Formats: sequence, C-alpha cells, structure tokens
Amino acid sequence: ILKDNKNLRWIHNDALRGATGPDVLDISSTALESLPSYGLEAIQVLNATSSYALKRLPPLDKFSSLLEAVLTYPSHCCAFRNLRTEKQNSLLSIFDNFSKECESTMRKTANEILYRDYSYNTSLWSAEKNPHPFTTDEDTSPYSYSAIFDDSEMTDFDFEYDFCQPKTLTCTPEPDAFNPCEDILGYSFLRVLIWFINILAIAGNFTVLLVLVTSHYKLTVPRFLMCNLSFADFCMGLYLLLIASVDAQTSGQYYNHAIDWQTGSGCGTAGFFTVFASELSVYTLTVITIERWHTITYAMQLDRKLRLRHAVPIMLGGWIFSILIAVLPLLGVSSYMKVSICLPMDIETGLSQAYILLILVLNVVAFIVICACYVKIYIAVQNPELVAANKDTKVAKRMAVLIFTDFTCMAPISFFAISAAFKVPLITVTNSKILLVLFYPVNSCANPFLYAIFTKAFRRDFFLLMSKLGCCKSRAELYRMNYFSAYNSNCKNGSSAAAPSKASRALLLLSALEK
Repeated sequence: ILKDNKNLRWIHNDALRGATGPDVLDISSTALESLPSYGLEAIQVLNATSSYALKRLPPLDKFSSLLEAVLTYPSHCCAFRNLRTEKQNSLLSIFDNFSKECESTMRKTANEILYRDYSYNTSLWSAEKNPHPFTTDEDTSPYSYSAIFDDSEMTDFDFEYDFCQPKTLTCTPEPDAFNPCEDILGYSFLRVLIWFINILAIAGNFTVLLVLVTSHYKLTVPRFLMCNLSFADFCMGLYLLLIASVDAQTSGQYYNHAIDWQTGSGCGTAGFFTVFASELSVYTLTVITIERWHTITYAMQLDRKLRLRHAVPIMLGGWIFSILIAVLPLLGVSSYMKVSICLPMDIETGLSQAYILLILVLNVVAFIVICACYVKIYIAVQNPELVAANKDTKVAKRMAVLIFTDFTCMAPISFFAISAAFKVPLITVTNSKILLVLFYPVNSCANPFLYAIFTKAFRRDFFLLMSKLGCCKSRAELYRMNYFSAYNSNCKNGSSAAAPSKASRALLLLSALEK
C-alpha cells in the first residue's frame, strides 16, 4: 500500500495511534517528508530506501522495538548506532553487574538450570546450589530476581537470551569516512575556540576596514591592498561564524539536520565564503609582499613606483580569480556538500581532483614567493651601512613573524590536503576539523594586527577617528603634530639634498615595512 507510492507525501500523525503493529513498515520510494510520531513502538523493521524527501526522523524513543532499519541517508543511521530498544536499555543497565553470571549461565547445560518464573521467567538458579529449589515463596530464594526488581522491569524478559545474548539494531547504509557520526565540529573544545577565533577575526578586520575607509588621508597603494586583505579575512570570519552557529543549533541531533544543511543553500554559502576568502587573502598577501619588495628595491626610482592605477587592475584580477575558484564547486567541479564543514573535499572525478590540486599548488607557490621576497627585503635592509643594528633586528623579527604565520596557516593544511587529493588520506575528517579551527584561520586573525593595527600609521588613523567621536582628542593631536613634523622634515631634507643619501634610503626601507 505504501511502498512505491510516489504521491504519498504525508501520513496523519495519529494514523497508527493505538494500532497493534505494524511489525514491518515499508515506505520505500515514496515522497514522505515525515513519519507519524505515534504508533511506531511495535515496528521491528523499517524500510525507507529511496525516500529522498524523508530528511528528518521522529524522536528515537518512538522506535522502542526496532531491530532493523534500511534507510536512504547514512546520517540517519548515526541516530540508530548502538541503539537498543527502550526496555533492553533499562534492563541492561540494571544487570550491569551480572556479566559473570552470564558467563556461567552459558556454560551450563539445559538440565542443570531450573527456571521458576510463573509468568515472568524471573528467577534462575542451579539445582545443586539452591537449597530451596521448589519453594513457593520467592523471597526465600537467594537467586530470585523478583526480590530485587519490580515486576514491570522484568516483564517479557528472558535472562539467558535477552541479557546474555542481547539484540542489537542494524542499520544501513552506514556512515562513510567523510561523514562520521558526530556533530559538525566533533570536539567539544572546538566549539569554544571557534567562537573566540571568529569573533577575533570579524572584530579585528572590521575595525581595520572602518578606520581605513573613514581616514581622511590619501588612499595609497598599501592602504588599498590592506582594505582588500581585511575584507577577505572578514569573510573568513563570517564562514567560521556560520559554521559555529549551525553547530550550536544542531548539537546532539546533527543526524536530523545533516541533509538539509549539506544539500541546502547554507552549506553552499559557507563554502563559497571560505574558498573566496582563502584565495583572495593569499593573493592579496602575495601582492602586498611583492609591493614591499618593489618599493624597497626601487626606492630611489620614483618613476618605477607602484601607483594606485596599477594596483586596482591587479586586485581586480585577484577578485575575478577568487570568485571563479569559489563558484566552481557550485557548478559541479568538486562539491561543498561532501562534508559537514562545507569544504570542497569531493575528489571522485578527475576534474575535481585537478581542481583541488590546482588550489593547493597555487597556495604553495604563493608561500614560496612570499618567503623569497622577504628574504630579499631582509638582505636589503640588513646592511649595517644603511640601518642601525637594533632596527635591523626589529625588521628581521617582524618579517619572521609574518612568514611564520603564513607557514602555520598553509603548511599543515596543504600537506594533508595534497595527500588526500591523491586518495592517500593521512588524517580523518574528524581530526581535520582541528586544522579547520586552529590553523586554517590563523592568517585571518593575525593579518589585521601584523599588517595594520600594530603599525604607527594605523594607530594615528585610529585615534584621529576616535577624536571625531569625542574620544582620545589629546592623543590624536599628538599624532597629528608628529605627522606634520615628519612631513616638514622630509620636505626640507628633500630640498637640501641633490642626491639621495644612504641614510634617507634606510628610512625609506624601514617606512616600507611599516606601511
């Protein structure tokens, strides 16, 4: 009646209430979107194959007699994993201390065991050990379980079969390695960390964007690039916020939300955000590093200075590239639906595998370029004739921090992702979530501080903005005076010197790193 009924979309909630049975419920190949909440207690076999509209299950305590489930989605089997019937659960907890009795019972022959249950099969003892084998008073038997447990607890319970050989529920299809039986984040400590990290990324990058956009100073190339970097890292914070929010809402019952989340627009949006943000951030970091190297290398050649008209098309290319890379999984090249954290981990086809490898190789190349540029910058500024030793050490430490944060973010993820792309995974999806929270967003949290907040120019702009709001006016005035003092000093030095000196070149080198 129900099986293969394509038009069956709904069963009344009370349709099975009070019914004796059914033992078997077969709703295969139907359009049912939900099961009734009542009358499911007697079902022992549930067949729901090819029921793609059935994305949520009723409360599990309704399936108190279920022994076998054949479902459509593997995530639903997570709900039934190690699930026994309600009565078995309570009885097994009661008999937790009787495992040794089980072992001895299974070794005894049938004629050595006497049952005295009247209607319940509640007592079990050996004929040779029981001094009162035929007594009518159950309380006098030292092996009478009814003296310990209520009759309601022992109803329909057979000690040897139900306790020593308990029934277990079988469910297919079983969850795979990409979707283990766990919540989105898996580990409890990650739930706490991800909130701290995403708030830090969102607040830090939003502050940088706000200060740079509202600054009345001229929009220079470094400022323009920093705006792009902050926006990319801000998007990464939004991705983490979305993942954290959904995990908090579905905690403990993700199996009932997995299909809607992974196949819906939410996961697609989250995946787009993270890939777009990651690639735009890496691209912008590379451009910033190259711009610094170019500024230092050609510090005295003003005609070769990188200007805003050059930076805009360069970054436009980065935006187009990042959007294209993020859209491809939505068009069928790999997929964001493969895992609960919405990363493009689908490598079933050759095209999907090539897509993943392309992203990883480009990220590795970008890291190599960043390292090479900073090495060249360090070689340029470490000359003792140009820069004092203490400033040389300061520059070296700052560049080391920049390279270390890039390496911390890219290296672990690239290593494990490349191995997985070649179908030789060295880490499980569960453990990869640790990388997602602890390493993946490192740059998004660190960049606003390393490239903006810790610089003098940003602090000046920040306090000037705060002075407009009526706060920190004295501090803002101090920064304003220092700025004009430095500006006038540079103008005088420029008019009195026919050719740039080594000292002035040193100042230019250091200022390039302070932008």
